[in-house]
Amino acid sequence: MKRARQSRRAPAVVGVDTGGTFTDFVARLPSGWVALKLPSTPSAPERAVLEGLAQFGSDRSTRVRHGSTVATNTLLERKGAKVVMVTNQGFEDLLEIGRQERPELYALAPRRVPPLVPRARRLGVRVRRGPDGRAWAPLAAAEIHRVVARAGRLRPEALVVGLLHSYAAPRDERRLGRALRRLGVPVTESAALCPEIREYERFATAVVNAYLEPRVARYIGALVAAVGPRLEIVLSHGGGVPARTAAREPVRQLLSGPAAGLGAAFRAARDAGFDAALTLDVGGTSTDVAFAHDRLPRRRAREVAGYPILLPMLDVHTVGAGGGSIAGIDDGGLLTVGPRSAGADPGPACYGRGGPATVTDAMVVLGRLPAASLGDGAIPIRPERARAVLASLAHELGVGSALEAARAVVTVANARMEAALRRVSVERGHDPRAAVLVAFGGAGGLHACELADALGASGVVFPAHAGVLSALGAALVPERYERSRSVMRPAAEAAAVRNEARRLARDVARRFTRSGPRTAMPSVLARYAGQSHELEIPLAGGDLERRFHEAHRRAYGFAREGEPVELVTLDVSGTVAADDGRRPRAPRSRGARPLRHTPALVDSVMRRVPVWSFEALGERDPVRGPAIVMQAGATLWVAPRWRGRLHASGALVLERGAR
Repeated sequence: MKRARQSRRAPAVVGVDTGGTFTDFVARLPSGWVALKLPSTPSAPERAVLEGLAQFGSDRSTRVRHGSTVATNTLLERKGAKVVMVTNQGFEDLLEIGRQERPELYALAPRRVPPLVPRARRLGVRVRRGPDGRAWAPLAAAEIHRVVARAGRLRPEALVVGLLHSYAAPRDERRLGRALRRLGVPVTESAALCPEIREYERFATAVVNAYLEPRVARYIGALVAAVGPRLEIVLSHGGGVPARTAAREPVRQLLSGPAAGLGAAFRAARDAGFDAALTLDVGGTSTDVAFAHDRLPRRRAREVAGYPILLPMLDVHTVGAGGGSIAGIDDGGLLTVGPRSAGADPGPACYGRGGPATVTDAMVVLGRLPAASLGDGAIPIRPERARAVLASLAHELGVGSALEAARAVVTVANARMEAALRRVSVERGHDPRAAVLVAFGGAGGLHACELADALGASGVVFPAHAGVLSALGAALVPERYERSRSVMRPAAEAAAVRNEARRLARDVARRFTRSGPRTAMPSVLARYAGQSHELEIPLAGGDLERRFHEAHRRAYGFAREGEPVELVTLDVSGTVAADDGRRPRAPRSRGARPLRHTPALVDSVMRRVPVWSFEALGERDPVRGPAIVMQAGATLWVAPRWRGRLHASGALVLERGAR
């Protein structure tokens, strides 16, 4: 992939991915795809975005698709809005009570994350409806006036309305929402955001949305003002929506960048001929992993930063281990790596800005990162600084050299990444030996072979644009909308549920702004009557009840075919595919030569290994480990006993050789 350079003609589309260390860009110009990496600006993330767009010569005709971390960072850093919540009188403590699950099974005094809305800002209103939506205690006008006055005295920055069983009858939430909007701040109604059963999860999701909305809306508003209305934001389900739509429901952005990267990584695996993939996205701050087989993995509910989110999202698991993860010594004298990161400023010690020892510094000392600079030359690499901080760490650890300390740092980082990969594969019943490992992000390729060896993965795929793959994924995301509604019907009433699905599908279809072929995928969450959790079953097809029994047998090893089946929640998703333009293809050259040879640690000995340019390789050029493959924005360490060849799709595919 070519590097960015000012063009007289504005790009048709630009994909943007904001990370903790770098902000990545991929643009489609008349000459093809071009890429750019810039250091992130965490205090004002829009600065790096606007600088990169300016370098491409983007104008208001350019469609910008953005994987954003603003929502995630706001929640992690607890820098959101002052929220006031209105709920049923007597249920003000529901956010604190939550569920019975212990966050730490063996902790003697477990601590839950504190609610985002303190008790003093949770207001009760006298109203009650039953699970069928019938009014047990009607909402009086006097109650509305009273609660609005109380909320106004608390000077909120955002408001939440969450009432019991509002998924069945949302009119009381709507009345309260209309009245509360007179206070001039954003209002989230839980049933409008997530009309599903399980009031704790629904309320918590609505609270997170309100907590994020002011800050995310300001960020998106600033970008729209600068780049125009053709800005789209990538959501956690792997699709994109117009910016103003995304600003109203920022809770849907919590896995924005990782979702774009997962989609592009699975596409790279499929293009190279593999149906099952473990994805490894190693950036400067964290590592995102997932397991995909035949289709992208989805979850309807998960915790983010300790808070349940009852919305569909791609199933990506994140750990605080990346290139910028700080290596140190804990109180017991043991080596730790992460979760704290050196970020973009000061960054790793090798950046020359007084940063601490990090995984990146360890890779420099081991000789696996021989680059003179990162980020298209924006950050020079100073190996002597890396050696100095690793020598100091070696002294604290009581080992003999900076080299030994560097090897220990990489071993610990690999262990954390391996545990994450096992969590999304082995712990969920997937065999990693049947999958390839797709390595991307700036540092994914540096860890890929050792992790594939540890997991027994069948091979490694290093895409043609690994360093900016999440930005490329953002550029290629479809426009996607998902709508759900709890229906609570027996399986015998499947026809009525299908009628409701058609109504939801029409609602989804009205939301699209892109033209092109559309697909609608209705499904239903079903369970045996009395169960607590559901399985997702496509609505299309034959006998719904029989297909549920089969799905239950596949998931749990048994089925109770005489038990009644309950249809709980209907889900309809719709997409309009993006125009992805021309994809990179591998050249058919033979006879490429290494750029140079460089010293690197191989089997406990420093040896000179070849350094290849990824862009110079062709389909007929073999690469045998130990070797280093340099790509614009990413580096691949080809370990001993591994060999690779460029696939026609443009990816370098590695396989394990004879030992």
